[in-house]
Amino acid sequence: MRERFAAALHEAGHQTQAAQQVDTLWTALDSGHDADLILLDLSLSSEAHALVSGIRARGSSAPLVILSGSINDADQVRQLASLGVSGYVNDHTDHARILPALAPHLFPDSFNRRSSPRVELAVPVSYRVDATIAGTMTLNLGRGGLAVRTMSPLEISTRVRVRLRLPGGSDDVEAESRVVWRDRRVGMGLQFEEVSAADQTAIDQFVDRQDLAPDGWS
Repeated sequence: MRERFAAALHEAGHQTQAAQQVDTLWTALDSGHDADLILLDLSLSSEAHALVSGIRARGSSAPLVILSGSINDADQVRQLASLGVSGYVNDHTDHARILPALAPHLFPDSFNRRSSPRVELAVPVSYRVDATIAGTMTLNLGRGGLAVRTMSPLEISTRVRVRLRLPGGSDDVEAESRVVWRDRRVGMGLQFEEVSAADQTAIDQFVDRQDLAPDGWS
């Protein structure tokens, strides 16, 4: 599991450090190197509350994401909420979905700009600006727009035509969009401006289905 998450983050240009024991974790946190994200397996300690409290006591302000498979019950979730846990991620998340799952925690300023619920989505997408066409992967999708992964984001307000095929769909959906945020570390956000009625319905129905699923997020 550690290798799978580390490989996905390395592929996106991030550095990782693994701690297989609590002492190793304390050493890493006390090293003076600021972390952008802490992905925590609560089974490192029999005292989950004390483990999270210890991380915060060391002054780390990094987003803290818990592997959901290490949660014992709903009471534990409620107890941890007061300690500033940012969210939870499924231990069995496959390689393609790891970055979409972690990106909102790694770059909250970018993802908090969305105006409608978003769901994780990692599918190929093409986008056209004038006569130039580029391809990449989506990070998430909402009724009013999507985020895409790119290290060369376009300038704010650039008009973009996007095309992608939703999982389970037989036809591509297209939308005239505009760049509303950009971050060279992760990608850019596109707001839909012109979408056909059929394509908007397909997007809405897909988001509604995913948003109601147990592993969906908004």
